[in-house]
Amino acid sequence: MTPDYIIKNANVFQTFRQCFEIRDVAVRNGRFYSVLAPGGPLADPSVPVYDASGLYMIPGLIDIHMHIESSMTCPARFAPVALSHGTTTIVADAHEIANVFGMEGIEAFWSQKTPLDIFWAIPSSVPATHISLETPGACITEEDAAELLLNPDTLCLGEVMNFKQLAPEDGSDTQIRRMIRHCRKARGRDIRIEGHCPRLSGADLNRFIYEGVDGDHTQQTPESILEKTDLGMFLELQKKSLTPENADTVCRYGLYENIALVTDDTMPDQLLQGHLNHIVRTAVYAGIPVEKAIYCATYTPARRMHLDDRGMIGPGKLADFILLKGLEEMEPAAVVKSGRLAWAAGFKDGEGEKNTPLFPSHFYHSVHCRPAVLEDFILKAPADAKAVTANVMQIHSFGTATRQVQRVIPVKEGRICWQEAGLSLAVLYERHGKNGNVGCGLVEGAFTKPGAAATTWCHDSHNLLVLGTSPEDMILAQRHILRLEGGYTVFSQGECLGEAQLNVGGIINDGPIEALSGSLGRVRAAMAGLGYKNNNEIMSMSTLALPVSPELKLTDRGLLDVKTQKRVELAAAYH
Repeated sequence: MTPDYIIKNANVFQTFRQCFEIRDVAVRNGRFYSVLAPGGPLADPSVPVYDASGLYMIPGLIDIHMHIESSMTCPARFAPVALSHGTTTIVADAHEIANVFGMEGIEAFWSQKTPLDIFWAIPSSVPATHISLETPGACITEEDAAELLLNPDTLCLGEVMNFKQLAPEDGSDTQIRRMIRHCRKARGRDIRIEGHCPRLSGADLNRFIYEGVDGDHTQQTPESILEKTDLGMFLELQKKSLTPENADTVCRYGLYENIALVTDDTMPDQLLQGHLNHIVRTAVYAGIPVEKAIYCATYTPARRMHLDDRGMIGPGKLADFILLKGLEEMEPAAVVKSGRLAWAAGFKDGEGEKNTPLFPSHFYHSVHCRPAVLEDFILKAPADAKAVTANVMQIHSFGTATRQVQRVIPVKEGRICWQEAGLSLAVLYERHGKNGNVGCGLVEGAFTKPGAAATTWCHDSHNLLVLGTSPEDMILAQRHILRLEGGYTVFSQGECLGEAQLNVGGIINDGPIEALSGSLGRVRAAMAGLGYKNNNEIMSMSTLALPVSPELKLTDRGLLDVKTQKRVELAAAYH
């Protein structure tokens, strides 16, 4: 047999020694045919030969924990951009679209065929908590999970989030426990159980793992890395976990076999700049040797998800690879998927732009709630009260976790003076047309100038969140989102400073990512201009309503203590 083509003199990544050596690589029928030292017998002269002198060849990058909806787009739009950055395989958890449209949303995503290999996680927590605590657009049942498990492209049960449901104090048999049992019974060791357990430690962490969850992708510290790996957890490190301290811990203890690099969430403006290659670069800057970082973005994720046909350059493996001019920046010169050129500067695959709708018509009209009125932003108190001790969500400049703090706020004429206290007000509208709930919470560390932002891209139930310091701007922002049929917008002093339309389910836009990126960049800049300080303003605001992320969060039913999953009153006491 003869190969389809040969790439000579490439500096090829040797997976099991984590080093580079010059090799001639042959490809046949979409797979690597041979990997030989230079100077071997000449191939048939009819076989095309390409000289890769000066280029590094590494396996295609494999991202085993991510959400396409975090890029506010759909699989058909996401795939070409991810491929251009060298990501050739992903395992996507579509729990955002599932929170809006349930199985119909999942099927709409799964039906989109792309040149990128997309495998799937079963959304395990839709909703993230329970319908008695928040209102999603739909739910995924254990029967739904059983159906999704029949798909051979399903590789894992997606991030199990709710410790209280996984490990109830009364030992009751909850839905998530039944889901895990069914996965084990139907697929055995072939299925992975992924977790979401920030700040879980000690006996609680042991119980989490005991119940069958042995992976975590949330923000880590040196202490959590050691504790979790010592207990057998596989860690998926995203950007916010790639600190010098964490990198030092991984390197000092040689934890590379138990680590994968993942993106988790990549905003559309960030996606145009890089994908998993950017995470590899971040890991290297943090102190992980580049060969080890490549290993943790190719082979270890493939092994974790039983993708045994990829993740290395060797005979019989899928011919997914990247040619790099240099290792420091991880910028591809060319990307090959299944033996075919998928991306190179100036290359087009000839498929062209698709103008037909990618979703059913009702996906474009899914925001169903009343317009805001001034009374929504007035917090009432007893007429004789002089002050209130309020439970407040305190945000930080890094990450999405909040801290529960108490602040004494003056009360005048039966109204809580939250503006005078220098706080922002968060109001969450149920937007799926189910009950019309409105939840309110106070936020410290958000906007410092008059204005407001509103969004339906609001993890995970994607209700309509308004956050601001000016009730007049909050009304304008909320009503503008209704006109957009979903999205993100910022207002200040009656003027719209930025908008990004997300009119598919209120969470994605099926148009070109380049246009969406520009719009979101203006939203991001407007939020920062109003004083919002965070490494990711968009995600920080949107996860104020994520009731499985520490510590105090807001649902359409009110404030929720994440650890206890119990409601918290906005007013702790009146004085």
